[in-house]
Amino acid sequence: AEDYGTAIRDHFDIVFFDQRGVGASQGLACETAAKTYYQHDLDARTPQGEKRMMENASTFVENCVKEMGKTDLLPYMGTVQAVEDLEVFRKMMNEEKFWLYGLSYGTQFAQTYASVHPDRLAALVLDGTVDLTNSGIDYFKQQAKAFNDVLVMTLEACNADPACAKDSGGDAIKAYDSLAARLSKSPVKINFPLPSGKTVLRDFTLVDLESVAVNYLYSEGDRMILQRALAAAAQNDFVPLERLSYITYSLNPQTLEVISDSSFSDAAFYAVECNDYAYFSGTPDEQAKAYLLAGDAVDASQQRLTTIFYGDFPCPYWTPLVRPRLSRPSYLRAEGIPTLVLDATADPATPYQNGMNVFQHLADGYLVTVKGGPHVVFGWGNDCPDTIVTDFLVKDKLPKDRQTVCEGTIADTYVQLAPKNAATFANPLTAMQSVEQEISYLPEYLVWDGEKEVNVGCPYGGKINFAQDNAETRLTLKNCSFSSGFSITGTGQANIEEDTFSLEVRVVGSPTGKLIYTRDSENNARVHGNYNNRNVDIFSK
Repeated sequence: AEDYGTAIRDHFDIVFFDQRGVGASQGLACETAAKTYYQHDLDARTPQGEKRMMENASTFVENCVKEMGKTDLLPYMGTVQAVEDLEVFRKMMNEEKFWLYGLSYGTQFAQTYASVHPDRLAALVLDGTVDLTNSGIDYFKQQAKAFNDVLVMTLEACNADPACAKDSGGDAIKAYDSLAARLSKSPVKINFPLPSGKTVLRDFTLVDLESVAVNYLYSEGDRMILQRALAAAAQNDFVPLERLSYITYSLNPQTLEVISDSSFSDAAFYAVECNDYAYFSGTPDEQAKAYLLAGDAVDASQQRLTTIFYGDFPCPYWTPLVRPRLSRPSYLRAEGIPTLVLDATADPATPYQNGMNVFQHLADGYLVTVKGGPHVVFGWGNDCPDTIVTDFLVKDKLPKDRQTVCEGTIADTYVQLAPKNAATFANPLTAMQSVEQEISYLPEYLVWDGEKEVNVGCPYGGKINFAQDNAETRLTLKNCSFSSGFSITGTGQANIEEDTFSLEVRVVGSPTGKLIYTRDSENNARVHGNYNNRNVDIFSK
């Protein structure tokens, strides 16, 4: 709820509830089956590949059902049923009317509720909008193209940044395509650093590359992290991409065991999705073959990320367990319900035209478009959409115009990779600034929830530990090297709220020493101590 800001929290009671089969509402999960399925190749370009896809999808559904242990709930998890559960909840709360905010899939839910219970809504917000009139096939054709387009935008943004282009070898698009071609022939072998200080040999595959690319195209910050990992791969360092793959698959990097995530369920996702969309007719195998046939045009016309089209490919095998919706609804009119539609031109998951189509059919609709931007635009700190949404909810203030365009970006400002060799550092201050930078953008650190302590292997040996200490993150480093020849052992603190950072470390390498590094909220940095047998005290300018 904190994401909605103080004004909205003060004005509303914000209610979240678990849909059937999710979380505390008889939560269904099949994490192990999903992990196995997602790491299979989705190559529909050959008859052999299509056969493997059908076998893998069928096996996934069979194993998923076994893992979750029950099927009686599955026919009742579609959105048409779910909105009636919300209506029951509304009656229990004794609320005559309420404001409904849907984001991503939630826009599908919100439109469905508004179509059957319009008299119960005071207003509607749709953020990252789904066009419900699309068939599943049409939607995934649009989504596959959007993911490809946003990947290209992200790589073009890298080319436009001198530091990113340099790290990528001059052309990020060419580097990505070369990497994909290389991985299509065979996996890359990686010596992955473990927190023990040892390394283990791991494979990085084309499936891993495409899974990471898809997962890191949703927001400007993630796109920059993807740029850095791809730039490292262009320099033949695949560890950053491998780190991102473990986050994408929710795997423990050391044991490769699935990390449970109570906030998401693959079983519930497919149960909802395969209730909401019907894929052809006939036996499950006949439906799957028809799905594959529909994908031929996508595979032939699109260069990258065609696997997106097969996002619902398991649905034919869920058909005997659910009740697929055989027809698509009409566009929502929402008479008497002011409706705010939010979308971004670089949204890969709910392509921009979806929101435009919905907006054009609303009786009292207002469209807010972010140029570039993330999937779901409210609450990311962009003042333009945030102010419009807050005024709409808190002040009942409608936008001045039916359509508003907000400026945005494709990716956050690129952060240059650390040099491979510490000999290139101009002085100990630049070395310590690089260390801070690499810690701050370490993927495991970025996704850390701040609860349990986490140990991470450093790129050139050693480890780093993150632990929460009240408002600060406590850092402990042991022989940790982000650049070869600069190994540090010591402790530090990072305070996100105050935007400060400090390290007190012993340095081992070509030069040795003891250094204290601090950076304040104004981005003024200082290092002092002894380095290379000399006393140093250096300030950033």
